[in-house]
Amino acid sequence: MNAVENYQYGTVVANAAADERADFIRKTYMHLTGAVVAFAILEAYLVQSGLALQILNMVGVSKYGWLIVMLAFVGVSYVANSWAMSATSPAMQYAGLSLYVVAEAAIMSPLILYAYIKMPEALPMAAGITLAMFGGLTFIVFITGKDFSFLRGVLMLGGLVALGLIICSMIFGFSLGLVFVVAMIALCCGYILYDTSNVIHHYRVGQHVAASLALFASVAMLFWYVLRLVMALKK
Repeated sequence: MNAVENYQYGTVVANAAADERADFIRKTYMHLTGAVVAFAILEAYLVQSGLALQILNMVGVSKYGWLIVMLAFVGVSYVANSWAMSATSPAMQYAGLSLYVVAEAAIMSPLILYAYIKMPEALPMAAGITLAMFGGLTFIVFITGKDFSFLRGVLMLGGLVALGLIICSMIFGFSLGLVFVVAMIALCCGYILYDTSNVIHHYRVGQHVAASLALFASVAMLFWYVLRLVMALKK
């Protein structure tokens, strides 16, 4: 049984009435849209206010700076997901989604700042590519109705391997290169297929905030690596 199904909330979306299922999907993607808009506004504020530069200076003073930030982000992500899955407090669910969006904006702001200064044209290009990829993958899941939960083990293993490589690159100071970036884009696409299929198969009615957080996390990570690829190819 999928981990999402173990969560005691309401009827599994796949077994819910048609109107409940449609309402759940509508709320999920409305919240996802709101999270993306909030993320864009936060990034604009961080870049324009100079806070993005302060974050870059703060974590760039040693080779362990980004490692500390990444480990902290993993902890924040765990807390945010736990809050978003709360069955007793809608306020806690929204707090989890908000916390994750703020943390994601903060950790991505140095790369956004660099792109804004050095290659401003890369930002809309990466955003457009990310949107097109997300839309295409979402279309595939909804049209086929296929359950991609079988990808869970592969995605978890791929994520752990990627995390290990990133940590090693930070500690030992080597570059992972374009092959790693492309591999991470493929991994992100797998997560989008998995998360989207959970939306129509495994989440329970009322879990739209948690579902939108999962989708946002995958889309944000995809944008991060698409932006890195675009910037590398335009040099």
